Amino acid sequence: MYAVIQTGGKQYKVSEGARLKVEKLDAEIGSDIELKDVLMMVDGADVKVGRPFLDSASVKATVVEHGKGRKVVVFKKKRRKGYKVKRGHRQHYTTIQVKAISG
Repeated sequence: MYAVIQTGGKQYKVSEGARLKVEKLDAEIGSDIELKDVLMMVDGADVKVGRPFLDSASVKATVVEHGKGRKVVVFKKKRRKGYKVKRGHRQHYTTIQVKAISG
Protein backbone atom coordinates (compact mmCIF):
# COMPACT_ATOMS: atom_id res chain seq x y z
CA MET A 1 0.00 0.00 0.00
CA TYR A 2 1.26 3.45 -0.85
CA ALA A 3 -0.05 6.97 -1.21
CA VAL A 4 0.89 10.16 -3.02
CA ILE A 5 0.79 13.21 -0.74
CA GLN A 6 1.38 16.91 -1.24
CA THR A 7 3.23 19.09 1.26
CA GLY A 8 5.30 22.21 0.77
CA GLY A 9 4.23 22.50 -2.85
CA LYS A 10 5.80 19.14 -3.76
CA GLN A 11 4.39 15.64 -4.20
CA TYR A 12 5.81 12.53 -2.54
CA LYS A 13 5.11 8.81 -2.92
CA VAL A 14 5.05 7.34 0.60
CA SER A 15 4.50 3.93 2.14
CA GLU A 16 4.35 2.82 5.78
CA GLY A 17 7.72 3.00 7.50
CA ALA A 18 9.25 5.34 4.90
CA ARG A 19 11.43 8.30 5.95
CA LEU A 20 11.52 11.40 3.81
CA LYS A 21 12.71 14.99 3.86
CA VAL A 22 9.99 17.58 3.26
CA GLU A 23 9.85 21.37 3.41
CA LYS A 24 10.09 22.68 6.98
CA LEU A 25 6.99 21.98 9.07
CA ASP A 26 6.07 23.79 12.29
CA ALA A 27 6.07 20.78 14.61
CA GLU A 28 8.17 19.63 17.55
CA ILE A 29 10.64 16.75 17.20
CA GLY A 30 8.92 13.53 18.23
CA SER A 31 5.41 14.89 17.73
CA ASP A 32 2.82 13.16 15.55
CA ILE A 33 1.42 15.00 12.54
CA GLU A 34 -1.40 14.20 10.14
CA LEU A 35 -1.12 15.05 6.46
CA LYS A 36 -4.56 15.44 4.87
CA ASP A 37 -3.50 16.41 1.32
CA VAL A 38 -3.60 12.89 -0.14
CA LEU A 39 -3.77 12.88 -3.94
CA MET A 40 -3.88 9.12 -4.58
CA MET A 41 -3.96 5.81 -2.68
CA VAL A 42 -3.05 2.39 -4.05
CA ASP A 43 -3.81 -0.85 -2.19
CA GLY A 44 -3.08 -3.76 -4.49
CA ALA A 45 -5.54 -3.51 -7.39
CA ASP A 46 -7.67 -0.91 -5.57
CA VAL A 47 -6.71 2.59 -6.78
CA LYS A 48 -8.37 5.75 -5.45
CA VAL A 49 -7.65 9.08 -7.13
CA GLY A 50 -8.79 12.40 -5.66
CA ARG A 51 -10.01 15.52 -7.44
CA PRO A 52 -7.66 17.03 -6.32
CA PHE A 53 -7.58 15.43 -2.83
CA LEU A 54 -9.21 12.38 -1.25
CA ASP A 55 -11.66 13.49 1.47
CA SER A 56 -11.41 10.57 3.89
CA ALA A 57 -7.71 9.74 3.45
CA SER A 58 -4.84 10.84 5.67
CA VAL A 59 -1.24 9.94 6.41
CA LYS A 60 0.04 9.86 9.99
CA ALA A 61 3.73 10.56 10.53
CA THR A 62 6.23 11.38 13.27
CA VAL A 63 8.72 14.27 13.09
CA VAL A 64 12.23 12.83 13.36
CA GLU A 65 14.44 15.90 12.92
CA HIS A 66 14.82 19.41 11.53
CA GLY A 67 17.85 20.48 9.54
CA LYS A 68 19.38 22.50 6.75
CA GLY A 69 20.27 21.15 3.32
CA ARG A 70 23.59 21.54 1.57
CA LYS A 71 24.61 24.97 0.38
CA VAL A 72 23.62 26.12 -3.09
CA VAL A 73 25.89 28.84 -4.48
CA VAL A 74 24.34 31.50 -6.73
CA PHE A 75 26.87 33.49 -8.77
CA LYS A 76 25.91 36.36 -11.08
CA LYS A 77 28.28 38.26 -13.36
CA LYS A 78 28.00 40.78 -16.17
CA ARG A 79 31.09 40.86 -18.30
CA ARG A 80 33.05 44.08 -18.74
CA LYS A 81 30.89 45.91 -16.18
CA GLY A 82 32.63 44.98 -12.92
CA TYR A 83 29.45 43.39 -11.58
CA LYS A 84 29.83 40.18 -9.57
CA VAL A 85 27.51 38.84 -6.84
CA LYS A 86 28.04 35.58 -4.96
CA ARG A 87 25.31 34.35 -2.62
CA GLY A 88 24.62 31.08 -0.84
CA HIS A 89 21.39 29.45 0.33
CA ARG A 90 20.61 26.52 2.63
CA GLN A 91 17.03 25.25 2.57
CA HIS A 92 15.40 24.18 5.85
CA TYR A 93 13.83 20.72 5.91
CA THR A 94 11.97 18.35 8.23
CA THR A 95 12.54 14.60 8.23
CA ILE A 96 9.38 12.59 8.89
CA GLN A 97 8.72 8.86 9.42
CA VAL A 98 5.40 7.60 8.02
CA LYS A 99 3.51 5.51 10.57
CA ALA A 100 0.15 4.77 8.95
CA ILE A 101 -1.87 5.40 5.82
CA SER A 102 -5.62 5.43 6.39
CA GLY A 103 -8.63 5.97 4.19
